Amino acid sequence: MATSSILDATGRPIVKADLKKEQGGVTTRGVRQPYGRHQAPGLTPGKLARILRQSIDGDAEAYLELAEDIEERDLHYAGVLSIRKRQVAGLQIEVEAAGVDAESVRDADLVREVINRDNFEEELIDILDAIGKSYSATEIIWDTSEGQWMPEALKWRDPRWFIFDVNDGDTLHLRGETGMPEALLPFKWIVHRAKVKSGLTIRGGLARSIAWTFLFKSFTGKDWAIFAEAYGQPLRVGKFGPDASGTDKDVLLNAVASIGTDFAAIIPASMSIEFVQASISGSHELYEKRQDWLDRQVSKIVLGQTATTDAQAGGYAVGKVHDGVRADIERSDAKQLAATLNRDLVRPLIDMNHGRRKSYPKIKIGRPDEVDIEKLVKNVSTLVPLGLKVGMATMRDKIGVPDPDKDEELLIPAANAPPTALPAPSERAPKPEVPNLKLVTQSALPIGIEPNRDAIDDATDAIIAGEWEQMVSPIVIDLPAKLAAATSPEEVKAILIEAGRTMDVDTFAERLAQLSFSARISGEANEEIA
Repeated sequence: MATSSILDATGRPIVKADLKKEQGGVTTRGVRQPYGRHQAPGLTPGKLARILRQSIDGDAEAYLELAEDIEERDLHYAGVLSIRKRQVAGLQIEVEAAGVDAESVRDADLVREVINRDNFEEELIDILDAIGKSYSATEIIWDTSEGQWMPEALKWRDPRWFIFDVNDGDTLHLRGETGMPEALLPFKWIVHRAKVKSGLTIRGGLARSIAWTFLFKSFTGKDWAIFAEAYGQPLRVGKFGPDASGTDKDVLLNAVASIGTDFAAIIPASMSIEFVQASISGSHELYEKRQDWLDRQVSKIVLGQTATTDAQAGGYAVGKVHDGVRADIERSDAKQLAATLNRDLVRPLIDMNHGRRKSYPKIKIGRPDEVDIEKLVKNVSTLVPLGLKVGMATMRDKIGVPDPDKDEELLIPAANAPPTALPAPSERAPKPEVPNLKLVTQSALPIGIEPNRDAIDDATDAIIAGEWEQMVSPIVIDLPAKLAAATSPEEVKAILIEAGRTMDVDTFAERLAQLSFSARISGEANEEIA
């Protein structure tokens, strides 16, 4: 059969015709039967040890059947395991393009199309079945009806239908029609291994540790049921007379026994039945305490803590600390799942549709970083005027505001109030004319905001009104004429340098010093400048 030039992550060539057929479906006469045996009934310490030992030796079928039984029978384990899987499956999924070029963006859009399917979250829950059983194998059902290779479905396959390689104990094979190992087709399977602990894959699932607590809980539950049946009901005492025959005694015994189940019985008139009220205390609490203790151990190994599943002293503070431990496990599970999807789903999807790439888009699973929007906006508003460069797209992503559409109506700032004229001093003299010079008397202020005047502002006005020409004239004497006669920029530069060395600034500097001293004293005393 012709093969394509596309290779999988291990270098195996892809046979496109094989990808269009199901490899791991149910067989009617083969070993992949939909029904399995139950290992939980009659479970003993010896039987459990044998099942766990066989799973390490290469025959994990009984162990996987027991793991399924535990999920069905242990309600606490089923509950916390479901929380762990659904919490990860419900996290936000992002696709990060390999670059900003059109090719990378097209690849990322294709991946987004797959993960946005309605049933993708349920498919992730099936993939996360590996958390309990140590691994999961999900078959990709490809759809090529529209000329593209798109996953029509990701089908969970029973882990009992797989076997590990006898040489390395880690390579997963499918059980063929005859039960012999069959290599998994490349670009056909999503194989997820949950790294709950290091070691062989089959020893990495939670069910291996939970099996022992399940065994102990089953014993405790059985003992508790016997105790409740024997001591939780009133004692029934039958009395017969001295003339009672053996047959009469048998009738009375059957009557006493029937009352416990049928609540009805008939006895001869010469006999009687008395009910003695059961009075038990203390010892019956042992069973409940033992069951609760075992449940807490299950919570610890599945969620890393107990406060979010079991009522405990300590209240809200303890719950927050324990929930942080649970968040660490969530992040680890999410990263493992994302790595599996990037390897077994993203790469096949891109290679089959767009060809081999040097870099591929990446799926990222996790909670978005929490951002203090108010603090962020305040800091940006303060730092941007000081020169900090902030991208508009970055800010939109941080505050959760999408880019506006091309024809979308935009929000704009409210109309600014017209500028308010500064109040003129009561005795302001006309501004003296100084040729070719301009003086900026006020810094630019936001439109509509009237400045708060103080003693320094009044002093500035006084200088402009009466002292400006007297102080500036010695500095700029003959300067306008010289600049007007200049014929080149170099000549203007030379004139200004020479003027800087010869200009008389003593009067101006002395007045500035006086005003600075007066402003300092005025500020300290909170008074106006005299």
